Amino acid sequence: MKTGSLIIVGTGIQLVANLTLGAKAWIEQADKVLYALADPVTAKWLKELNTTAEALPYNTNNQRRKDTYREMTERILTEVRKGLNVCAVFYGHPGVLADSTHVAIRQAREEGFRAQMLPGISAEDCLFADLGLDPGRNGCQSFEATDFLIRRRKFDPTSALILWQIAMLGNLGFYKPGEHFRPLSILTEVLKTHYGSDHEVIVYEAAVYYPVCEAVIQRIPLSKLPESSVTQVSTLYVPPQALAPVDKEMMARLGMSVAKETTKEEVL
Repeated sequence: MKTGSLIIVGTGIQLVANLTLGAKAWIEQADKVLYALADPVTAKWLKELNTTAEALPYNTNNQRRKDTYREMTERILTEVRKGLNVCAVFYGHPGVLADSTHVAIRQAREEGFRAQMLPGISAEDCLFADLGLDPGRNGCQSFEATDFLIRRRKFDPTSALILWQIAMLGNLGFYKPGEHFRPLSILTEVLKTHYGSDHEVIVYEAAVYYPVCEAVIQRIPLSKLPESSVTQVSTLYVPPQALAPVDKEMMARLGMSVAKETTKEEVL
């Protein structure tokens, strides 16, 4: 194993409140800290923990986000190749909707360096808590919004549906306010065929500065989605249309009682 290592950690969603003790320890002991964060307050705090902390390049002039992510990955690996123990710090969960982290881990290992990722609290974790959603109740499906459309993903309307980055539909570059309304209409059109115009959906944004500000929870009919106020961190939550029917034959095979009419809610 070569000298030098890479540990990638997440700060969670709510500033430093979501940072795990394990992540904090890795930040403090690293030879070099590189970060990609959503707010200057956490960046300042990181520099107090470790004076080597430095922002990763984030070039929004690139036509494609993947090119920017590639630059970030190369910057991380440059430090690892020097034989340093590097800690790369990312906003939220470092493994969720963050291509450069996975590429950096994979490439570092291929080059013979020790590399590891630690989980962080993601926007999905916050969504479950803020909306009172138990993903084990009716199941939960999660897709990146553009991928959901262009790959015609199959999904079950009787389970919860989460669509990420709805303001970035069809956009391979970077978010620009005001450019998302037509793609939102297309998404609405697709969803209406499964749920109907009046089905209530939620446009959600996790609270970064809680308790100074709270999570954004916009409850609207599906038909109003193209008119809703969304940002680059908006997520769409679509509640189940109805409960899935219970297979009584399967219940009997499992030794479960089928003496009375049973709903999924009663079973679980």
